[in-house]
Parts: sequence; C-alpha cells; structure tokens
Amino acid sequence: MRECRVAIAGFGGVGRAVAEMLLSRRERYRQFYRTEVSLVAACGSRSGISDRAGLGWESLNSFETGASGPDFILASGADVLIEAGPSDFRTGGPGLAYIASALSAGMDAIVISKGALVHSGRHLRDLARASGARLKISGATAAALPTIDLLDYALRGCSILRIEGILNATTNHLLHAMSSGGMGFAEALAEAQDAGFAESDPRNDIEGWDTACKLLLLANFGLDADLTMEDVSVEGIQSISEARIAAWRAEGLVPKLVGRIWYEGGTARASVGVQALDQADPLAHVTDNNKAIRITTDFMGDVVAMGGGSGPTATAAAALKDLEHILADRLLAAERKD
Repeated sequence: MRECRVAIAGFGGVGRAVAEMLLSRRERYRQFYRTEVSLVAACGSRSGISDRAGLGWESLNSFETGASGPDFILASGADVLIEAGPSDFRTGGPGLAYIASALSAGMDAIVISKGALVHSGRHLRDLARASGARLKISGATAAALPTIDLLDYALRGCSILRIEGILNATTNHLLHAMSSGGMGFAEALAEAQDAGFAESDPRNDIEGWDTACKLLLLANFGLDADLTMEDVSVEGIQSISEARIAAWRAEGLVPKLVGRIWYEGGTARASVGVQALDQADPLAHVTDNNKAIRITTDFMGDVVAMGGGSGPTATAAAALKDLEHILADRLLAAERKD
C-alpha cells in the first residue's frame, strides 16, 4: 500500500469541504489506487494544525495560532498541496507563495483559487516543469463544469479553433432573473445575495473579472497561450438596463455573459461581454445558476458541456478529481517501475 500525504492551505467553506470529502473517500483511494491517503496539515491565514500520522475530522476544530504559511506546509511532510484560499488576480496572493513553495520542492499542487494562476501562471508552470511536480487546476476553471479537462483529455489531437462559455453562475442567475422574471438589476442582485447565489461584494462576478480569469486559465494552461488580463476586453452586466432586456425579449433573444477565445493570425484573443443569443443557440438555454462551455475544433466539431454545481461541495469534488488523476499517475508509474 502506497502513501500519499495531503495538506490543505485555505480553510474556508471550500477547504473544509475538501477535507471532509477527502477523509470520507479514503477507502476508495485504497481500493482503486492502492494508496493510503492521509490529511497531514490544514491551515488558514493565521492558524492551522499538522500531524504526520494523519488528521481526523475532529482535530480540524483545534487549529493552533501561528501554524500557517508555506514553511508550515513544507514541514508537514505533505506530498500534495490543495490550495483553496482567497483569490486576488491582481497580486496573486495569498495562494501564490504556497503554490510556488510547494512546486519548487517537488510537491504536486492542486489549485482551486484563480488568483495566483492568473497572476503568475507561466512562472508556476515553469516551476512545476523544473521540479517534475504536477500542477492541476480543475477547481479553478469553472469547478464541476468540465472545461480544462476537455482540452487536456477529451479533445487531444484536435486544434482548438474557438471557445465560448458561460463561466460565472452568479451573472447567469442574474441575467436569467432579469430576462425571464422581469426583475431589475438591483432587485435581482438583492434576491441572489439573500439566496446565497451572489457574494456580498459581487463586483468580480458582475463586472466580468471572474469570467476573464477563467478564460485566461483556459487560454494559458489549456492552449499554451501567454495572455494577461490586459489582453482581455472585459465588460460586465452592471450597466444592462431594463429597456435593453425588454428589447431583447421582444426579439426573442436571450442575454448571456459570454467569455470567448478565438484566433486572429495565429494569435489567441479573448473577450468577456454580454451577448444576445438566438434561441437556436444551445447556450441560450443555460438557465439560472448553471454554466456551459462550447469548444469548436477542427476534426471533432463543436463540443458542448452544460451544468455542474458551483457551491463548495462541487468545487471540492473537482479538486479531488484532480487528486485521483495524480493517484492514478503515481500508480501507473510505480507499476512500470516494478
């Protein structure tokens, strides 16, 4: 039985969901990957806990002040870091230091927050390549909706001509409420916040920045582009008036916040903005707080995926899917060596 020791940096709702799900799946990991997976460390911004023998769920309520930071994770003896902290694409923090430290030490990293990947994606990929560590990002690229997986696995061998996606659940919920429920923007936002669909500070969502971040990850990690936020034209939904909504409705059109990647002269381009879609477009039928992606290829045609949860549990499941890929890779490598 092989061993895999996991550390979690960032212990909010998503980090807790990762820990709970990981501990509940330990028998699965033994059965399918012949690996004893243990959680050896978890930390937030100021406190944490570690035990090389493995942590149980009860011990995760006993964090020690000061037990935090990249050195704390390295000292835990973890083989895999799951980074689930807050996200700031303008600075990369606080996840950047954790991820860079782990990759430099040869520790595989599963990243959920987008900020560090957007801010320093090329640098992190270089660190992973140099140390041989794996860098997985399913949780950062629309959570449970398969996006980067389609590029990495399902569409291998094809040339990607275009990507279009509804990648933010909050804005899709708001536009759906406005266009089908007859609400104004302020009313729809207040309702979404009361229901827990929207953050108390929803600017990254409604101004299009969250969608732009996910586009950059798909372009740079999935298509090996080298785009920055300055390369993306970004418009959100905050200025969409009731009059525009009514005019689109009268024409039978459905407004969606769509992120796009396409090529001009061999160079990747990207944009985020509201598009009024015809009812014949599959993306027009992505309702409420669902997401979708359409990838146009040279030989496989259009591939469309829709749905996928957006809450902490769905995001945690996406991250642990990455863990299973790592466990499968390790098992295969060990069998080849044997």
